[in-house]
Amino acid sequence: METNAAQARWERLTQRPLLALTVAFAVAYAVPIVDGSAGRSLTALCTGVEWVVWGAFAVDYLVRLALTPRRREFVRRHWPDLCAVVLPMLQPLRLLRLVSTLLLVGRRARMAPQIRLTTYVVGSVIGLLMFGSLAVLSVERESPDGNIRTLGDAVWWSFTTMTTVGYGDHAPTTGLGRMIAVGLMLSGIALLGVVTANIAAWFISRFEKDDVEERRQTEAIAALAEEVRLLRAEVARLTGEREGQPR
Repeated sequence: METNAAQARWERLTQRPLLALTVAFAVAYAVPIVDGSAGRSLTALCTGVEWVVWGAFAVDYLVRLALTPRRREFVRRHWPDLCAVVLPMLQPLRLLRLVSTLLLVGRRARMAPQIRLTTYVVGSVIGLLMFGSLAVLSVERESPDGNIRTLGDAVWWSFTTMTTVGYGDHAPTTGLGRMIAVGLMLSGIALLGVVTANIAAWFISRFEKDDVEERRQTEAIAALAEEVRLLRAEVARLTGEREGQPR
Protein backbone atom coordinates (compact mmCIF):
# COMPACT_ATOMS: atom_id res chain seq x y z
CA MET A 1 0.00 0.00 0.00
CA GLU A 2 2.81 2.39 0.88
CA THR A 3 4.61 1.56 -2.38
CA ASN A 4 1.42 2.13 -4.37
CA ALA A 5 1.01 5.49 -2.65
CA ALA A 6 4.59 6.41 -3.54
CA GLN A 7 4.00 5.43 -7.16
CA ALA A 8 0.79 7.46 -7.34
CA ARG A 9 2.57 10.43 -5.76
CA TRP A 10 5.39 10.14 -8.31
CA GLU A 11 2.91 10.07 -11.20
CA ARG A 12 1.13 13.15 -9.89
CA LEU A 13 4.39 15.04 -9.47
CA THR A 14 5.79 14.14 -12.89
CA GLN A 15 2.66 14.49 -15.00
CA ARG A 16 2.98 18.20 -15.79
CA PRO A 17 6.77 18.22 -16.22
CA LEU A 18 6.53 15.34 -18.68
CA LEU A 19 3.81 17.12 -20.62
CA ALA A 20 6.02 20.22 -20.76
CA LEU A 21 8.92 18.08 -21.99
CA THR A 22 6.64 16.67 -24.67
CA VAL A 23 5.93 20.19 -25.93
CA ALA A 24 9.68 20.83 -26.01
CA PHE A 25 10.14 17.59 -27.92
CA ALA A 26 7.50 18.59 -30.47
CA VAL A 27 9.21 21.95 -31.02
CA ALA A 28 12.63 20.32 -31.33
CA TYR A 29 11.27 17.80 -33.79
CA ALA A 30 9.46 20.41 -35.88
CA VAL A 31 12.15 23.09 -36.16
CA PRO A 32 14.59 21.22 -38.46
CA ILE A 33 11.72 20.04 -40.66
CA VAL A 34 9.94 23.38 -41.00
CA ASP A 35 13.20 25.29 -41.38
CA GLY A 36 14.89 23.48 -44.21
CA SER A 37 17.92 25.79 -43.99
CA ALA A 38 18.61 24.98 -40.33
CA GLY A 39 22.32 24.72 -39.64
CA ARG A 40 24.16 21.74 -38.26
CA SER A 41 24.42 23.23 -34.77
CA LEU A 42 20.67 23.90 -34.56
CA THR A 43 19.87 20.43 -35.84
CA ALA A 44 22.26 18.89 -33.30
CA LEU A 45 20.64 20.93 -30.52
CA CYS A 46 17.17 19.76 -31.51
CA THR A 47 18.35 16.16 -31.68
CA GLY A 48 19.85 16.53 -28.21
CA VAL A 49 16.55 17.85 -26.86
CA GLU A 50 14.76 14.88 -28.37
CA TRP A 51 17.10 12.43 -26.66
CA VAL A 52 16.82 14.28 -23.35
CA VAL A 53 13.04 14.04 -23.47
CA TRP A 54 13.22 10.36 -24.38
CA GLY A 55 15.65 9.87 -21.47
CA ALA A 56 13.21 11.57 -19.10
CA PHE A 57 10.46 9.18 -20.13
CA ALA A 58 12.85 6.24 -19.75
CA VAL A 59 13.76 7.37 -16.21
CA ASP A 60 10.06 7.81 -15.44
CA TYR A 61 9.36 4.25 -16.55
CA LEU A 62 12.24 2.86 -14.47
CA VAL A 63 11.13 4.78 -11.37
CA ARG A 64 7.55 3.58 -11.71
CA LEU A 65 8.85 0.05 -12.18
CA ALA A 66 10.96 0.37 -9.03
CA LEU A 67 8.05 1.71 -6.98
CA THR A 68 5.52 -0.92 -7.99
CA PRO A 69 5.27 -4.00 -5.72
CA ARG A 70 4.44 -6.37 -8.61
CA ARG A 71 7.03 -5.66 -11.27
CA ARG A 72 6.21 -8.54 -13.58
CA GLU A 73 2.57 -7.53 -13.66
CA PHE A 74 3.61 -3.90 -14.24
CA VAL A 75 5.79 -4.88 -17.22
CA ARG A 76 3.02 -7.07 -18.62
CA ARG A 77 0.35 -4.39 -18.28
CA HIS A 78 2.59 -1.55 -19.51
CA TRP A 79 4.39 -3.32 -22.34
CA PRO A 80 3.72 -0.44 -24.81
CA ASP A 81 5.66 1.84 -22.46
CA LEU A 82 8.57 -0.60 -22.45
CA CYS A 83 8.56 -0.86 -26.25
CA ALA A 84 8.45 2.92 -26.57
CA VAL A 85 11.45 3.21 -24.27
CA VAL A 86 13.54 0.41 -25.80
CA LEU A 87 12.89 0.82 -29.53
CA PRO A 88 14.55 4.24 -30.00
CA MET A 89 17.66 2.92 -28.29
CA LEU A 90 17.83 0.02 -30.73
CA GLN A 91 17.07 2.10 -33.81
CA PRO A 92 17.75 5.81 -33.23
CA LEU A 93 15.48 7.23 -35.90
CA ARG A 94 13.88 10.62 -35.38
CA LEU A 95 10.54 9.36 -36.66
CA LEU A 96 10.65 6.39 -34.30
CA ARG A 97 11.47 8.67 -31.39
CA LEU A 98 8.45 10.81 -32.26
CA VAL A 99 6.13 7.80 -32.29
CA SER A 100 7.59 6.53 -29.03
CA THR A 101 7.26 9.89 -27.25
CA LEU A 102 3.67 10.38 -28.41
CA LEU A 103 2.89 6.86 -27.22
CA LEU A 104 4.43 7.48 -23.82
CA VAL A 105 2.71 10.80 -23.22
CA GLY A 106 -0.57 9.24 -24.29
CA ARG A 107 -0.14 6.43 -21.78
CA ARG A 108 0.66 8.87 -19.00
CA ALA A 109 -2.22 11.15 -19.98
CA ARG A 110 -4.67 8.28 -19.69
CA MET A 111 -3.55 7.75 -16.12
CA ALA A 112 -4.76 11.21 -15.16
CA PRO A 113 -8.38 10.91 -13.98
CA GLN A 114 -9.19 14.55 -14.72
CA ILE A 115 -8.57 14.13 -18.43
CA ARG A 116 -11.88 13.35 -20.01
CA LEU A 117 -12.57 11.58 -23.28
CA THR A 118 -13.33 14.76 -25.20
CA THR A 119 -10.03 16.33 -24.22
CA TYR A 120 -8.21 13.14 -25.09
CA VAL A 121 -9.82 12.95 -28.55
CA VAL A 122 -9.05 16.60 -29.30
CA GLY A 123 -5.48 16.14 -28.14
CA SER A 124 -5.17 12.99 -30.26
CA VAL A 125 -6.43 14.82 -33.35
CA ILE A 126 -3.97 17.68 -32.85
CA GLY A 127 -1.12 15.27 -32.16
CA LEU A 128 -1.90 13.16 -35.21
CA LEU A 129 -2.13 16.21 -37.43
CA MET A 130 1.22 17.43 -36.17
CA PHE A 131 2.77 13.98 -36.47
CA GLY A 132 1.37 13.34 -39.94
CA SER A 133 2.28 16.74 -41.32
CA LEU A 134 5.84 16.84 -40.01
CA ALA A 135 6.57 13.19 -40.68
CA VAL A 136 5.36 13.19 -44.27
CA LEU A 137 7.11 16.49 -44.96
CA SER A 138 10.39 15.11 -43.62
CA VAL A 139 10.29 12.05 -45.91
CA GLU A 140 8.62 13.55 -48.99
CA ARG A 141 10.31 16.94 -49.35
CA GLU A 142 13.49 15.47 -50.79
CA SER A 143 11.75 12.88 -52.96
CA PRO A 144 12.30 13.54 -56.71
CA ASP A 145 8.70 12.62 -57.55
CA GLY A 146 7.16 14.09 -54.39
CA ASN A 147 4.57 16.86 -54.44
CA ILE A 148 4.52 17.63 -50.71
CA ARG A 149 7.15 20.35 -50.49
CA THR A 150 5.89 22.84 -47.90
CA LEU A 151 4.34 22.67 -44.43
CA GLY A 152 1.05 23.96 -45.87
CA ASP A 153 0.95 21.08 -48.33
CA ALA A 154 1.68 18.62 -45.53
CA VAL A 155 -1.03 20.01 -43.21
CA TRP A 156 -3.60 19.99 -46.03
CA TRP A 157 -2.65 16.41 -46.89
CA SER A 158 -2.98 15.39 -43.22
CA PHE A 159 -6.47 16.89 -42.99
CA THR A 160 -7.71 15.18 -46.14
CA THR A 161 -6.09 11.88 -45.15
CA MET A 162 -7.41 11.79 -41.58
CA THR A 163 -10.92 12.55 -42.79
CA THR A 164 -10.50 9.94 -45.56
CA VAL A 165 -11.53 12.55 -48.14
CA GLY A 166 -8.42 12.04 -50.25
CA TYR A 167 -8.64 14.74 -52.92
CA GLY A 168 -5.48 13.37 -54.50
CA ASP A 169 -3.87 16.76 -55.15
CA HIS A 170 -1.10 15.78 -52.71
CA ALA A 171 0.00 12.22 -52.11
CA PRO A 172 3.11 10.49 -50.74
CA THR A 173 5.39 8.78 -53.24
CA THR A 174 7.89 7.06 -50.94
CA GLY A 175 7.36 3.80 -49.09
CA LEU A 176 7.73 5.39 -45.66
CA GLY A 177 5.38 8.21 -46.66
CA ARG A 178 2.72 5.70 -47.68
CA MET A 179 3.15 3.85 -44.40
CA ILE A 180 2.55 7.14 -42.60
CA ALA A 181 -0.55 7.67 -44.74
CA VAL A 182 -1.93 4.24 -43.81
CA GLY A 183 -1.39 4.91 -40.12
CA LEU A 184 -3.00 8.33 -40.39
CA MET A 185 -6.03 6.97 -42.22
CA LEU A 186 -6.56 4.18 -39.71
CA SER A 187 -6.15 6.63 -36.82
CA GLY A 188 -8.61 9.06 -38.39
CA ILE A 189 -11.19 6.31 -38.87
CA ALA A 190 -10.70 5.17 -35.27
CA LEU A 191 -11.10 8.68 -33.87
CA LEU A 192 -14.15 9.30 -36.05
CA GLY A 193 -15.65 6.07 -34.72
CA VAL A 194 -14.96 7.16 -31.13
CA VAL A 195 -16.61 10.54 -31.70
CA THR A 196 -19.61 8.96 -33.46
CA ALA A 197 -20.02 6.34 -30.74
CA ASN A 198 -19.94 8.96 -27.99
CA ILE A 199 -22.46 11.17 -29.78
CA ALA A 200 -24.75 8.16 -30.20
CA ALA A 201 -24.23 7.22 -26.53
CA TRP A 202 -25.13 10.78 -25.50
CA PHE A 203 -28.38 10.68 -27.49
CA ILE A 204 -29.22 7.23 -26.12
CA SER A 205 -28.60 8.42 -22.56
CA ARG A 206 -30.81 11.45 -23.16
CA PHE A 207 -33.58 9.24 -24.56
CA GLU A 208 -33.22 6.88 -21.60
CA LYS A 209 -33.50 9.80 -19.18
CA ASP A 210 -36.58 11.04 -21.02
CA ASP A 211 -38.08 7.53 -20.88
CA VAL A 212 -37.35 7.27 -17.17
CA GLU A 213 -38.92 10.67 -16.53
CA GLU A 214 -41.93 9.77 -18.65
CA ARG A 215 -42.38 6.48 -16.79
CA ARG A 216 -42.07 8.28 -13.48
CA GLN A 217 -44.71 10.80 -14.48
CA THR A 218 -46.97 8.03 -15.79
CA GLU A 219 -46.62 6.11 -12.52
CA ALA A 220 -47.32 9.29 -10.56
CA ILE A 221 -50.43 9.99 -12.62
CA ALA A 222 -51.60 6.39 -12.20
CA ALA A 223 -51.04 6.61 -8.43
CA LEU A 224 -52.91 9.91 -8.30
CA ALA A 225 -55.78 8.47 -10.34
CA GLU A 226 -55.94 5.52 -7.97
CA GLU A 227 -56.06 7.87 -4.99
CA VAL A 228 -58.85 9.89 -6.65
CA ARG A 229 -60.78 6.68 -7.34
CA LEU A 230 -60.42 5.57 -3.75
CA LEU A 231 -61.40 9.03 -2.54
CA ARG A 232 -64.52 8.99 -4.73
CA ALA A 233 -65.43 5.57 -3.45
CA GLU A 234 -65.01 6.79 0.13
CA VAL A 235 -67.09 9.90 -0.58
CA ALA A 236 -69.77 7.76 -2.20
CA ARG A 237 -69.80 5.43 0.80
CA LEU A 238 -70.08 8.28 3.25
CA THR A 239 -72.82 9.90 1.17
CA GLY A 240 -74.72 6.63 1.05
CA GLU A 241 -74.46 6.23 4.81
CA ARG A 242 -75.74 9.75 5.36
CA GLU A 243 -78.67 9.24 3.02
CA GLY A 244 -79.49 5.95 4.72
CA GLN A 245 -79.67 7.49 8.17
CA PRO A 246 -83.21 8.35 9.49
CA ARG A 247 -84.07 12.01 9.68
